[in-house]
Amino acid sequence: MAESGKRAAVSRRRIGIALALVAMIPVAGLAKPPASAQSERPFRLPFASPPGPDTWLMIQPYGNTVFAYRLRRSLYGSGQGIHFGVDLAAACGTEVVAIGEGRVTAVDSPVFGAGPHTLMIDHPNGYASFYGHLLRRPDLEIGQEVEAGEAVGLSGDPDGTCTSRPHLHLEIRSTPGYNRAYNPILLIAADWEALARFGGGPARFEQDLADPRRWQSLSDQPDTRFSAELLNDYPLAWPPDW
Repeated sequence: MAESGKRAAVSRRRIGIALALVAMIPVAGLAKPPASAQSERPFRLPFASPPGPDTWLMIQPYGNTVFAYRLRRSLYGSGQGIHFGVDLAAACGTEVVAIGEGRVTAVDSPVFGAGPHTLMIDHPNGYASFYGHLLRRPDLEIGQEVEAGEAVGLSGDPDGTCTSRPHLHLEIRSTPGYNRAYNPILLIAADWEALARFGGGPARFEQDLADPRRWQSLSDQPDTRFSAELLNDYPLAWPPDW
């Protein structure tokens, strides 16, 4: 019995040491990203409230989505067949904030689409942010300076109904000229994998069966050059273009 008690005591000590060592290991997903990783994503999200079923959700990411592929020659033809922004579902009237400091360069310009109301902000780091499907004309003037997190508009509905598909369409473009669009997921600090799950499951991207692994994640999507040739006019694709 004495020997059995000694073995039990040793086992308890070993378990205690193991648990102490485990406690010293950083928990995945809770550690703060290194400063270098944060600096690579200079912008913030366009809503002040956190995501959730009562606030806002991501419904379509940037890139070679199945939806964009099916409309690659019509709705997305000018953007090489790519969904050249990110769509965030939100009730009409949800406050939209600037993703970074900058200067207003366009309000309700007919050049960019994504009505009924739109806004373009140029940022000092060489990017521009575009906010589409706003509820009403932003109360801002051309040349006005805005700060990151400052309210710049209200989210609306492209159909003007506030019941069919209310959402914010957000783009990040090049300056000057706005002739290239970049993946916002690479430039906005957020847990995009979690946001994709909140929106109803993993993002679905179209597959080129000749190269099925290309452009299949949130972060590996191509830049968009406006008015250039289609990037995804595949001879064999999945899901098929029936």
